[in-house]
Amino acid sequence: MTSPAPTRAYRRLSVEERRSQLLDAALSLFAVRAPEDISLDDVAEAAGVSRPLVYRYFPGGKQQLYEAALRSAAEELEHCFAEPPDGPLTRRLSNALDRYLAFVDQHDAGFSALLQGGSVVETSRTTAIVDGVRRAAAEHILSHLAVEEPGNRLRMTVRMWITAVEAASLIWLDEEKEPPLDELRDWLVEQFVACLVATAARDEQTAAVVRAALTLESADGPMGSLARRVLPVVSDAAHLL
Repeated sequence: MTSPAPTRAYRRLSVEERRSQLLDAALSLFAVRAPEDISLDDVAEAAGVSRPLVYRYFPGGKQQLYEAALRSAAEELEHCFAEPPDGPLTRRLSNALDRYLAFVDQHDAGFSALLQGGSVVETSRTTAIVDGVRRAAAEHILSHLAVEEPGNRLRMTVRMWITAVEAASLIWLDEEKEPPLDELRDWLVEQFVACLVATAARDEQTAAVVRAALTLESADGPMGSLARRVLPVVSDAAHLL
C-alpha cells in the first residue's frame, strides 16, 4: 500500500500579515496601472485570494484600499529623506535622492497615479496624504541644514525644491526615463545648491547655511564641480552688463 502524497503545509496569516499581503498586491498593480483602472478582482487575483476576502479587510472597497496603499507608499517615500546627519550636505542629498528615484523607477506609472493627482479616486484625504510626504521631506532637508527655526525664505526654498524633485521625476517618466538616474540625481542636487545660493543673496539665514555647508564640502565634490562650471558662464555674462 502506497503512502498518501504529502500535503503542503498551510499557515494561517495573521490579520496584519494578510492586510500587508493585500496592500503589497495593490501597490504592485498601482506600479504599472492607474488606480481607476484596477478593480478589487484584480487585487484579489494578484494576491491569490478571493474577492470577498479583500472586502473583509477593506469593507470600504476600492477607495479604502487605494487610500491604504497610498499611505503605505507615502511612508516609504518619507523615509527616503531620512539620512544620518553626517558628512557633506550634497552626499546626504545624493543618498536620499537615490532612494527616492529608485522608488519612482520601480513604481513607474503608479508613482504618477499616486502623486501626480487627477485620479478619479482622489479625495481630500488622499491629497492630504500626498502633501504630508512633501512636508515630511522638507522637514528632513531642513534638519540636514541644521536649522531649528527656518525663516520664510529658507523654508520656501526647500519646499520649492521638493516640488521640483517631484515634477522632475514625473517628467523623467514621461521622457522614457532619460537622462540616466545618476545624472538626474546629480542635476537635482546641483539645483538645490543653486537655489540655496540664490536665496542666500537675499537672506542672511540662508547665507549662514551655505557657509556652514561649504566647510564640509571638498573641492572635487558636487559644489566645487558646479562652481567651476558656472563661474565661466557668469563671468562671460558679466562682460555684457
